[in-house]
Amino acid sequence: MDDQSVIDRINELAREEHEILGKESRGEVTAAERDRLKRLEVTLDQCWDLLHQRRARRAAGLDPDEATVRDEQTVEGYVD
Repeated sequence: MDDQSVIDRINELAREEHEILGKESRGEVTAAERDRLKRLEVTLDQCWDLLHQRRARRAAGLDPDEATVRDEQTVEGYVD
């Protein structure tokens, strides 16, 4: 997956996330949509992490295609 594919996926997921958040703000969200929102947040974090890995590998002169999607515990466990 190249950078543009990751960016396209991020945009697709963000659009879906915003749709659900809009429904939530109007009090129209279902339990299934709340669950989907949680999964979207994790998947978005994984996509951003993958994009950052690819860019860092490229900047270091390494192959960006060797970047991998990290598991949920890793990407959700980051501390600022």
